[in-house]
Amino acid sequence: MSSYSVRPATARDAKAIAEIHVATWQAAYKDVMPADYLGKMTLEKRQAYWREAIEYSEPQLLVATEGEQIVGFVGYDRSRDAKTRSTVGEIWAIYVLPAHWGKGAGLALWDGARDGLKEEGCTQVTLWVLLHNERALQFCEHGAGFKREMTTLKTTEFGSARLEEIRLNRAID
Repeated sequence: MSSYSVRPATARDAKAIAEIHVATWQAAYKDVMPADYLGKMTLEKRQAYWREAIEYSEPQLLVATEGEQIVGFVGYDRSRDAKTRSTVGEIWAIYVLPAHWGKGAGLALWDGARDGLKEEGCTQVTLWVLLHNERALQFCEHGAGFKREMTTLKTTEFGSARLEEIRLNRAID
């Protein structure tokens, strides 16, 4: 039984969400992305982005809490990929503080997003993951039941680094 609760994000949560986003990127990608690129990911920019996302529900955001502390978040909505059916949803972002990795917060967030997408009429869900992010791939494939779409491999630039991403998908049941 998880000690995490999941609820919709409110405007007051924007700072905590931004802090999690920055801390998680810096921990997960420190050996993958250039330090100067990670350094440009500021709390102020992320907070403004997430405040606007919460205000306009694009994407829809849920937070995981342990007691009163926000320890993770998930953003989800319809797929942003071109030529996808309206019944395809997408996990736009899912991040958990490193101290809570492997403890159930990510699964609690995934369950909340899956329920939200199902309510929106989605029957499939996708997400993009960097191939170098083994922890995320493990979570998505073994924890949340996603499968890799091998034909979707693409290269994305992150500052001076060119990294491969792959789309994963699964049915919403």
